Amino acid sequence: MTLKSGDPIPDISLKDKEGKLFSLSGLKGKAAVIYFYPRNFTPGCTTEACDFRDKYEDFKDLGAEVVAISADSEASHRKFVEQYNLPFIFLSDPENKAKKAFGVKASLLGIIPGRETFVFDKNGLLRMRYNSLKAAQHTTKAIDALKEMEHEG
Repeated sequence: MTLKSGDPIPDISLKDKEGKLFSLSGLKGKAAVIYFYPRNFTPGCTTEACDFRDKYEDFKDLGAEVVAISADSEASHRKFVEQYNLPFIFLSDPENKAKKAFGVKASLLGIIPGRETFVFDKNGLLRMRYNSLKAAQHTTKAIDALKEMEHEG
């Protein structure tokens, strides 16, 4: 399955860094930026997470919540969040349930887990999806999509 523009946010629940179940469908009512990344503590993923952290107030100002998803454990997410002071939601997807529901594909001939960002409007409908190994571009693309949605009213 692959999410296309206008598709609803998948109704999936994953554990957060504290081991509590978090439902993605609970994000409806506000814009949401959900990004999938390969692995905690790797250079590209750390750069991406810190970029989302540094622009987090911009996302909040645009009425959006940021959610990061990888196959890492809740304990790994806790350490990652603490070490880099990351203010947004981290979810653990060890069985790739969310990854499959969103249609996130592996990169570099299937060697590297996918790096993909999805932007949903406040009705929970997909407005943008961006797939690139270039970690630094994800925040810019997401903010641009949110600004465009804001101009639509």
